[in-house]
Amino acid sequence: MRILIVEDNEAVSKVLRHLLMQDLHCEVDIAADVSSANALLEQHKYFVVVAELNLPDAPDGEIAQLVLMSYQTPCIVLSSNLDSRQRKKLLKLGIADYVLKENRFSYEYVVKLVARLDQNQHVKVLVADDSVVSRKFVKVLLEQQLFTVLEACDGAEAIQVLNETPDIQLLITDYNMPNVDGFELILKVREKFSREDLAIIGLSNDTDESLSARFIKNGANDFLQKPFVHEEFHCRVLNTLDSLDMLRSLWEQANRDYLTKAYTRRYFFKQHEKDVSEAGQLALGLIDIDFFKNVNDTYGHDVGDQVLFEFAKRLKSAFGQHFTVARFGGEEFVVAFKGLDGERAFTVMDKFRQQLAAQPFATDAGELTVNFSCGIASAENTDINLDTILHRADLGLYEAKEAGRNRVIY
Repeated sequence: MRILIVEDNEAVSKVLRHLLMQDLHCEVDIAADVSSANALLEQHKYFVVVAELNLPDAPDGEIAQLVLMSYQTPCIVLSSNLDSRQRKKLLKLGIADYVLKENRFSYEYVVKLVARLDQNQHVKVLVADDSVVSRKFVKVLLEQQLFTVLEACDGAEAIQVLNETPDIQLLITDYNMPNVDGFELILKVREKFSREDLAIIGLSNDTDESLSARFIKNGANDFLQKPFVHEEFHCRVLNTLDSLDMLRSLWEQANRDYLTKAYTRRYFFKQHEKDVSEAGQLALGLIDIDFFKNVNDTYGHDVGDQVLFEFAKRLKSAFGQHFTVARFGGEEFVVAFKGLDGERAFTVMDKFRQQLAAQPFATDAGELTVNFSCGIASAENTDINLDTILHRADLGLYEAKEAGRNRVIY
């Protein structure tokens, strides 16, 4: 990622450059005026330009127009003061945002904006509105922030798009729509997508004061009254996505093991405690890395952590796409083979065991050959629970160890 700073104050440009390079590890060029900026823009493709509004050879924000119109590059405007006329002119022009130069926090906010724009390139947003004009207007505002935008003309089409494109992170929906209105759409969406999966912002030009509360009670994250100011729209969208990122981060901390990034024991039970009573097959593989204590005692805990991380990585690579891989603690892992019977689970696990033993682990202590023992058990009838299957798998694991380790027992 390459960024251009256009700023005639050398102290400001140095602070910005330092913060951007330190936090985002990007390349940063500096120009003191429009002429120098133009020369650099001709030479390089920039991800974003951070530009002072009043430059010696462009005192009225001409730099923003040059960057946006001639080079189609996002622009963040800096200014010590910005009157209402200038602000409206810049927002209408389509800048990504503006920042008032007040203190160090202002420059840190610039870094946050650039990071958010970089993230936005990978965020899909669905806009559901039966008004073509309103839908296109919102789409333009979102594309200024580098989002990928999909459209739906009503709630029914929005549901179809969400089913076909499950990685959409934000839904912006109008209230008044034919077939399925905004409220009904949110209710249907929340049946499938949690708040960690998808954020929702409601829109309406209806004057009913209860709309915002009803939207949020139905499952929306935020609500915005039409017509809205560009700036408020951008702030609401970014705050909603920041909250979504925070929710996901908290979810990861609660459900992923900090070292191996496999699922936690808590997540495993929450995910599969109902699978035994429901129709369908379920087999569990309870795994213990052989002689793992010797690794810690001989090479130290740092090497032990490397072995755990690599083991979990290979386990997830082999099974994580279709099955649940969890770390129960220490060197003990479990794989839930939902949809497989015990014999099939035994076959795939034993094949994995052979492959693992044939490919040593690269560690700071050199290459180490890692083996494991595993007990496989399956649900034989609907009267047993998850603890019972785990107990059976544990008996199989004990038998595998007693028989000499490096084997799978079903």
